Amino acid sequence: MFSLFSIRRRGIIIRTRDSVLCVCCLLKNIPSLSSLPAATSFSMRSYSAVRPLLEAKRTSSPLEFSLVQRLNMVDFHVVRNWIPARYMSKESFELKTENDVVRFSMGRIVDNNGSQIKGRVKTKRVKMSKKAKLNELRFYRLKAKKKMTSPNPEVRIRYKLEKAKRKEVWLIEKLRKFEVPKAPAETYDPEILTEEERHYLKRTGEKKKNYVPVGRRGVFGGVVLNMHLHWKKHETVKVICKPCKPGQIHEYAEELTRLSKGIVIDIKADNTIIFYRGKNYVQPQVMSPLDTLSKDKALEKYKFEQSLEHTSQFIEKLEKELEDYHDHLARYKKTKDGTPKDSVINTCLDNNNIHCKVLLS
Repeated sequence: MFSLFSIRRRGIIIRTRDSVLCVCCLLKNIPSLSSLPAATSFSMRSYSAVRPLLEAKRTSSPLEFSLVQRLNMVDFHVVRNWIPARYMSKESFELKTENDVVRFSMGRIVDNNGSQIKGRVKTKRVKMSKKAKLNELRFYRLKAKKKMTSPNPEVRIRYKLEKAKRKEVWLIEKLRKFEVPKAPAETYDPEILTEEERHYLKRTGEKKKNYVPVGRRGVFGGVVLNMHLHWKKHETVKVICKPCKPGQIHEYAEELTRLSKGIVIDIKADNTIIFYRGKNYVQPQVMSPLDTLSKDKALEKYKFEQSLEHTSQFIEKLEKELEDYHDHLARYKKTKDGTPKDSVINTCLDNNNIHCKVLLS
């Protein structure tokens, strides 16, 4: 009449008649199914949820009396054996009573407090041994060696191209970490200089020897700090950019103008910028802006940028080599298909005749 279910826990099989137990409880204490809540859950760890239904004993017929006796036997021999934690399982079932119909739902995970755990329990990842890791690395190295030493040029070029593209993606991800969010622009009144003032400041800046170098690190916090230190005693300062790519000097000028709030007086052909501090200059409390990189970070960023530039050039070179190889194959196939078979046979016969004449003579 009632189905059995089994629970496996650490190699121990426990067979119970929980469906009989719950239905007996309903028959004992609840006159009809409509008086039971819509959904009632029972857990094997929480026997106290079933205990109140077992305490009240009302027998009005011999059938109920035998049912109660059987229930007490189950209570004594089965339920009390569930109390030790080492034999318990986290399995539970839910009793639903809707429209005078009893339904059981099983298989939900319950924690120690009786509440349901959402989602699946993640299994621990098995750690690989040192020998297994070495074998895996050896396998990938042999695989790469086969591609590098392949007699087919296309296989070699494609392997190098895939490797370079993977490196390019990795470098782009690395460079994203050095992106510093720009601070909101502060409102300040830019000073308007006349042509005479600009000419005077330009001649003054050329004569003076104070300068700030901008090297391979580019513009970082230390460059702006040095500019403010020079402006403490001088009105102008020269910013010398070496090495500098074509057109990069204007980017440096815009960035330094934004960070230092100075005025660009002149940009020379030898990658030199002359900055003017301004008439109403006040030295800021924080001379190195917060939205700039440090000296070490700027050098690290420069190395990644150089590597990305060379990798991009190498990818272009490999793509061109692959395209040339395909063109060569197409030309060779075209010439092979264009030569007729009769001409090949005739050339072979002519060569044989010439060889025979030479032997006879």
